[in-house]
Amino acid sequence: MPEIHFNIQWPDGSQETCYSPSLVVKDYLMVETSYTLEDFLARSRTALQTASQRVQEKYGFPCSLALGQLQRLEAQSARFLAQHQEQGSLQVKVLEFLEQIP
Repeated sequence: MPEIHFNIQWPDGSQETCYSPSLVVKDYLMVETSYTLEDFLARSRTALQTASQRVQEKYGFPCSLALGQLQRLEAQSARFLAQHQEQGSLQVKVLEFLEQIP
């Protein structure tokens, strides 16, 4: 399966490189697009769970790396949500996709 990394920028300006075992993430996130934190998390959750399911269909077990990535995104999102009153103003920007070329 082709895997992909994607760089994001959190609301505080910090950046993170994220992992997906499937290109399906490109169906849910677009480069140079900002999403509200809640929307980004919902899109990421759907994409990473779908990616993990694809791994399970192919190899017989879910992708622990995708599920771990989702846990990290959820934990970081929870920290931002706990720190800010106006949650709708929190934005996450997708900076780029870094595809693995076989």
